[in-house]
Amino acid sequence: MNMELITIAEWNDELWRSVEPVYREAFPSGAKPEKILHSMLDLGIGYLHAGLLNGQTAGMAVTGILDGKEGRRLIIDYLAVSRELRGQGAGTVLLNSVVEWAQKEHNVQGVIIEAESGTSEEHTERIHFWEKNGFILTPYVHQYIWVPEPYQAMLKPLAAGVAATDNGESLFKYINAFHKKAYRPPAK
Repeated sequence: MNMELITIAEWNDELWRSVEPVYREAFPSGAKPEKILHSMLDLGIGYLHAGLLNGQTAGMAVTGILDGKEGRRLIIDYLAVSRELRGQGAGTVLLNSVVEWAQKEHNVQGVIIEAESGTSEEHTERIHFWEKNGFILTPYVHQYIWVPEPYQAMLKPLAAGVAATDNGESLFKYINAFHKKAYRPPAK
């Protein structure tokens, strides 16, 4: 599968309109509002990625790059492919393209995601997708005060020595720092 990756750091309404249906389909609840996503790019902390197959939007991702005491990490806030492409490898192709971009452009040493910590079939399938793509599920369960479902962090090491040295709680330092910046209003 040959997927073209388009990555932007400045908001583009046309690109957003092409990926928004995939975003809304994959995250019908719990998705950040467009205003927050727009702000993340305006603040210079986020990137919007579109995966195109034959010129048509096949998938999307929202990411950020953060530096911490353990090194530079790619945070994948959202990653989705259109429903009709699920189970055909498109998610893995998109993920690999985004990770390759982050390594080349930002020299990241690891990738962090947070996954819902549930026992439903959907939760199990999501965890399985990340694990088959090299992510390690950590046991720490994080409960946010503003969302009902608990989350667990997953790490994909990209360099020697990169690991979660605790139960995963330290990975939420990156995730929480990213969220804190994402919800900060842009300077005027």
